[in-house]
Amino acid sequence: MFGLFFFILFTPGISEFICTSSDLEMSYTFCDSTAYAFMFNLTPCSTVNKSVWKATLTWIPRSDIHFLKVVFNVWYDGAKALLWKELLCSGADDEYSVCGTLKGETLVSAFDIKGSRIKFPKGNYSIVVQGFSDDSENNMLMCLNFTMIVKQDAF
Repeated sequence: MFGLFFFILFTPGISEFICTSSDLEMSYTFCDSTAYAFMFNLTPCSTVNKSVWKATLTWIPRSDIHFLKVVFNVWYDGAKALLWKELLCSGADDEYSVCGTLKGETLVSAFDIKGSRIKFPKGNYSIVVQGFSDDSENNMLMCLNFTMIVKQDAF
């Protein structure tokens, strides 16, 4: 199955599908009130026998990205399952292409998500991804709320 490919000026609160298949459904909304120029694509749209998902991201940030801390909160069937924080950009010797992007520039990035090696149990997942321009997590650059519905057990 193919992921849906889109690039739009997003209206907050409206759910956008990333992909749907016989075993997986993914969508997202923005969790803040600002509209974004944003596109996210994921292939394959499956949790069965896949070692890596291929993702592409196109985004026009609202501010310069010299510092970027990403926070992932994951819930599984309503229970908190994971909190993970990662510093992507610190302003010195940054290795990610997002680092140094200026406000209004179009950021285009392709990357692998190796978490698909995990055998996800059937159920509903909520993944909130927040990007901050400071270490204190006060200045949010973006907030996405992904919904992942695994329709069948992969084992």
